[in-house]
Amino acid sequence: MREVREWSAPATRILRKHRDPVVVQTLRSATAATIAYVIALRLSPEQAPLTAPLTALLVVQVTLYATLTNGFRRVNAVVTGVLVAIAFSLLVGLTWWSLALLLVASLAVGRLVRVEEYVPEVAISAMLVLGVTTVGNTAWARVVETLIGATVGLACNLLLAPPVWVEEAGESIDGLARRLRQLMLRMGEEAAGHTPVDRAEERLYEARRLDHDIIEVDAALRQAEDSLRLNPRVREGLLHRVVLRTGLDTLEICTVVLRVLARSFTDLAKEREPEPLFETETGAALEQLLSEIADAVVSFAVLVTTHLSESAESAEERLATELRTAAGTRDKLALLLREDAERETRHWQLLGAVLTEVNRILDELDTEHRSRRLFEELDRVSGEQRARLPRLTRLRERLGVQEQLWRDRAGLGGRSR
Repeated sequence: MREVREWSAPATRILRKHRDPVVVQTLRSATAATIAYVIALRLSPEQAPLTAPLTALLVVQVTLYATLTNGFRRVNAVVTGVLVAIAFSLLVGLTWWSLALLLVASLAVGRLVRVEEYVPEVAISAMLVLGVTTVGNTAWARVVETLIGATVGLACNLLLAPPVWVEEAGESIDGLARRLRQLMLRMGEEAAGHTPVDRAEERLYEARRLDHDIIEVDAALRQAEDSLRLNPRVREGLLHRVVLRTGLDTLEICTVVLRVLARSFTDLAKEREPEPLFETETGAALEQLLSEIADAVVSFAVLVTTHLSESAESAEERLATELRTAAGTRDKLALLLREDAERETRHWQLLGAVLTEVNRILDELDTEHRSRRLFEELDRVSGEQRARLPRLTRLRERLGVQEQLWRDRAGLGGRSR
């Protein structure tokens, strides 16, 4: 049994890696490049048609949407470079000065045909074609190999369905929410006692560092959004994208407000040192309120990352309950802060700022506010799609895929209005 456990542990770790972006990208790219090379050996006149596997390697991306867009730009870049090289070979041939002109012309034309990150590929293709003697055959071979590589790369994504990275994006959002919760809990504990200025400043720096976490979560979310576009395995890609994006927007606003709250705590610590930040009863109420808001932030993250309607309803009910409890504590804190401000009029602005900032967080987490933003974003995005793709929109309407269906099935991200 012990040997079985020893062998099963590495196997378990390998299985957990099967959806890792690096692993998926490596396996898919290697497979596509190998297949493209085998096909090019039969169809290309060259003995070593390496352009085909190179094209497949560059075309294949983790998501189908990225493969389609990159494949088109890649083929466009190579064909453009070949045409530029043919024109130069007919006019001037290969010299040092014609090579310089070729590079300038290729890079300039690459910008004009909008191949974006593949602009250098235009110049590379042009140099490779111009550098050989049999220009016609080589140019044709390059085009054929490029088409083979792009076709194989696209076929690999169609046959080997690319993964959907919604779960990974949800984990990133959940991780951000839990880091927000930990910071709120620490700030609440310190607000209930004596907080030196240096410790308050440390919490402010922690709040500022959360901006980097938001950047990482946004990158994960963008990958998830790309994986949902044009993916045949996903039926409600738009709804998934909008729910996750609006959820991240809310957490980002909460992060900004928490940073402002940490700034208020720091200013208050400077004003009141060596005294505590708040009176004993006020500090205890603030600690309780931040603890309740911290729990609500995590519940909000669970809500926006839940896929099943029943689970979403349960998460929304839990969030609504926590927000009602926090609102009651907020009202109690408001009375205590008003009494403190009346006793110490020189601090009334900072005390009022604390109440304003916790109110803003509660407003952002409010379920009705979130539902309204979700529906508005769905209206906006679907309107843009109708304007950009009117024929596809009419086809969807004939098939019964109506915008109201998204709303009726919005249990993915909550149903309240």
